[in-house]
Amino acid sequence: MDDPPNALEPQSSALRAAKDIGYGILAGIASKIFEHPFDLTKVRLQSQVLDAEARFTGPIDCLNKTWRNEGVRGLYRGLPAPIVGAMAENASLFLSYRELQDMIKRFNRQSISEASSMPQVASAGAGAGAITSFLLTPIELVKCKMQVQMLVTPVSGSVPSQQLLGPLAVFMSVVRSTGVRGLWLGHTGTFIRETGGTAAWFSTKEFVASLLVARRQRKPTDGAGLTSASAQELRPWESAVSGASAGASFNLALFPADTVKSAMQTEEELRPTAQTLGKKASPKPSFFGTFMAMYRAQGIKGLYAGCGITVARSVPSSAIIFLIYDGLSKRFG
Repeated sequence: MDDPPNALEPQSSALRAAKDIGYGILAGIASKIFEHPFDLTKVRLQSQVLDAEARFTGPIDCLNKTWRNEGVRGLYRGLPAPIVGAMAENASLFLSYRELQDMIKRFNRQSISEASSMPQVASAGAGAGAITSFLLTPIELVKCKMQVQMLVTPVSGSVPSQQLLGPLAVFMSVVRSTGVRGLWLGHTGTFIRETGGTAAWFSTKEFVASLLVARRQRKPTDGAGLTSASAQELRPWESAVSGASAGASFNLALFPADTVKSAMQTEEELRPTAQTLGKKASPKPSFFGTFMAMYRAQGIKGLYAGCGITVARSVPSSAIIFLIYDGLSKRFG
């Protein structure tokens, strides 16, 4: 006879979901405040690949010019959108990841408490990334458009630099000009990046964490020994190191997809001529068409524009995320 259902299980599941959301939100906010100037630099470097003449020679030049011309405010231009995005992204990622892991285990008739295999971790991570991509694309569209506003050359129909739009104004402008569907411009790039990148993110984190725990368990103790539970718990520095490794793998996995997405989402602002000439509106760029145009313009180098600074900022940023998430999970369950 099957065991009777546990009456407390729905409540426990709801509480666990609430904690995943809360911990993910806090981790996302902290990491985004740290990394935003570097993300802004990445977007500006990606958006100039199709320009006839580059505005910046590299990430350091971009940071310096942004600081000189726009100050601290410029380095954090468009921050509200990514803060909202980080809250939604991390809450969705951690919640979806855990729920998908449990679903995979139930499908395989495994105990929920049983450790997941690496293929299961990668599958749950890919699914979580796919789900989260639908939330992220509109947020990143607004963020990217705000991050290049100061680069817009004044032409007919463009926004003068003294009349910079806020996130809500940018959002409404997109809806008015292209409809709600226009908010998902560049979604193919986000979907590819998040699906493959998140699979690599969680897999790398779990793999490196398991190596660190195994290494610690092989070391002789002071005689007191370790309990089974405490031996498996990650120490703060182990969470940070495994999280840092995950951050690098996320961005190296499918970076060109992000480059194409950023170029598509800033095309209207930075290269408006093709959109404004003639009476008929030009069709929106496709993912494949933009990919090929960028490849023809600058080759592989163009598709990896901004990759160096992205990996450099994602290493500490991802370390912060897992340090906070694992720490809160350990402290509060």
